[in-house]
Amino acid sequence: MKARIVAYRAITLLVAVALFGACVTGTPLARAPSQATRGTLQIVGGGPQPPELVQHFVDLAGGRGRARIVVFAMASSRGDRGGEAKAADFRELGAEARNVWITRDEANADSVVALLNGVTGIWFGGGDQNRLARVIRGTRVESAIRSRYNAGAVVGGTSAGAAVLSAVMITGDERRPGGVRRDTTQAFITIDRDNVVTDTGFALVGNAIIDQHFVRRRRHNRLVSLVLEREPHLGVGVDESTALLVHPDGRWSVEGASVVVIYDARGARITPASRTVLGASGVRMHVLPAGATFNPRDGTATLP
Repeated sequence: MKARIVAYRAITLLVAVALFGACVTGTPLARAPSQATRGTLQIVGGGPQPPELVQHFVDLAGGRGRARIVVFAMASSRGDRGGEAKAADFRELGAEARNVWITRDEANADSVVALLNGVTGIWFGGGDQNRLARVIRGTRVESAIRSRYNAGAVVGGTSAGAAVLSAVMITGDERRPGGVRRDTTQAFITIDRDNVVTDTGFALVGNAIIDQHFVRRRRHNRLVSLVLEREPHLGVGVDESTALLVHPDGRWSVEGASVVVIYDARGARITPASRTVLGASGVRMHVLPAGATFNPRDGTATLP
């Protein structure tokens, strides 16, 4: 089962189903506790991934000899190769992993949906979240991913693969580049109403808006703008080489090399939509390094 599989189209898709399905179809999630109603999310902010993050994903998927992982890397135009490299990383840690490179039409095919039968881990590669969403959103593959997550599978992604996991997905575009000066050489230099363009993500995270490469690329303005102007008024900025873990009971924790920044405006006073200027008072901010936790239900954070 070490063969390198790059593209899953036409006959190749059928071969993949035969090979992979033989190993995982009907296989229960050995690692998932019986009381779990969903799995874990590992949301990585992009950049180089520390080996311990990759190892933890495999462990969450069942560990060596038990993890069955599918990689979707369509966010990148070169995801056929990048996704295979990621699958190879998982295989080196003892997982059975395959890169599944598909088109939108293939995302509704029986042969592709069958590849998700019994998987214990699903990984989304980086690139452009809009590309990834256009292929998977609203298809049978998306429904199958949600079913596996609800059955206890771990779902993770990096960069674009992180942004697509929330219900409100940041596209990376803005309506007024350069702010009031219309300087198109600068991006998101204002905290402004109705400027950050969003779309619909996969909604595995429904209670927060996710941003990535957060500290490294100074993306505070766009996340603050969204947190203030729209529900759920809770934003998570995950920095590079860092992961936000969303546990089955809803708790969050942080792992990796940098920090996760949380903006919580659920109890803040915010200027009404009728006002041109977007402002607020009473917004809570948390800067959480590895080992820290956050409870989105009551807004409490703990440091390691």
